[in-house]
Amino acid sequence: MSPLTSESSLATISRMLDAIDEPRIAITEDFRILHANPAYRTAYGEEPTGKYCYEVSHGYARPCDEEGESCPLRQTLLSGKPERVLHIHRTSHGDEHVDVELMPMANISGHRHLFIEKMKPVQLASSQPAPDRMVGRSEAFRRMLLLAQRAAPAQASVLLLGESGTGKEGLARAIHDNGGDSTRPFIAVDCASLNDTLFESELFGYEKGAFTGANQRKQGLVEAAHGGTLFLDEIGDLPLSQQVKLLRLLETGTFRRVGGIASIPARFRLIAATHRQLEEMVATGEFRADLYYRLAVFPIRLPPLRERREDIPLLASALLERVAPDRAVQLEPAAFDWLMSQSFRGNVRELRNTLERASLLSDSDVITVEHLRNEPWIAAPQTKLCTDSPFFQSDLQPLKELESRYLKWAVTQSGLNRRELAVRLQVTERTLYRHLAGIEASTIKKTPPQK
Repeated sequence: MSPLTSESSLATISRMLDAIDEPRIAITEDFRILHANPAYRTAYGEEPTGKYCYEVSHGYARPCDEEGESCPLRQTLLSGKPERVLHIHRTSHGDEHVDVELMPMANISGHRHLFIEKMKPVQLASSQPAPDRMVGRSEAFRRMLLLAQRAAPAQASVLLLGESGTGKEGLARAIHDNGGDSTRPFIAVDCASLNDTLFESELFGYEKGAFTGANQRKQGLVEAAHGGTLFLDEIGDLPLSQQVKLLRLLETGTFRRVGGIASIPARFRLIAATHRQLEEMVATGEFRADLYYRLAVFPIRLPPLRERREDIPLLASALLERVAPDRAVQLEPAAFDWLMSQSFRGNVRELRNTLERASLLSDSDVITVEHLRNEPWIAAPQTKLCTDSPFFQSDLQPLKELESRYLKWAVTQSGLNRRELAVRLQVTERTLYRHLAGIEASTIKKTPPQK
């Protein structure tokens, strides 16, 4: 492209940006904004021209990479190619997840380098408490979110990998909702609950008379998902005998109802999820390699809660809105600290259960640490410690001496013979006799020795 004059080229670029409905800015290599379109001015609520991009979007006094963030401009300067990151920007609506893409422009006279920064608000999740969306701000959460943002508009198969309770179905729904018309069907299938008999009839449907009890034709879940998303949850639990049938569906794009002969075209977006290590299952022969590669076109790993611990306060606030929608329930500061100290092996699901239980236990709108602790609703009766026995003393004693005192007390107070006493003390009669060797024989009820 031949060089243009500085004024004419910038004016041309400005007119192009102004015609776009999403926020766009033109910036220099030193992060200074030369032009911002109306959508950007509306989103960020101030006059940005002449300011630094990181100043307007983040409130930083220096570039993003010096504040611990990834910087698309730095990355573009190094690669010479467009770069894309996910940031949290300060907008007129509050903090928002924003998909930021930077494109370098060349041969602009008067500017050694000029860049167009494209910003698209991410609707899959929120950086603020929201009862109807996934929430998070941590770096691990944003890495996952950027991948989901890339996958949403495509039709490639997505494989969600993560521990139980990390929110795989929630992410699958978010990808579906943001991939086009959200009114399209979203059909979820729990593969763990389908045995060999049920799998085909549930997934593909059946014709009337296909088997005993098939009194009419039934539509399968694949057919119900036509034009939308088929979500196969816990795909790692699918029996080998059924994996080949799923593979055929994915390879041919057609299926037959049970008892039918006609091939029916299937058109759906596939999202699968599992908490299992599928690669290891492939290595051991528990999962078909060809099916795995069909599913894992675009894998996304969901981080466990221990890897995004800084999101716990935000998640807690959002989850309380879900479990107690009619109450303005809040956590006391000490309760937040207690939550931050927990391991949450059950991840977000365990956090939700903990908060729901605590909200039921609290009679006010404040949840305390006592409400959060995993203890029975009704405390067990306290067992009173017996301190009036002759072998008990207030000061500490050697174990051997305490044991001797206890045995003497048990022999004289229990009224049991040696065999019965040994059974109660859960030792053999021979062991008991050895311990009692120094006790006067008259204190023990004699019993015939065991043969």
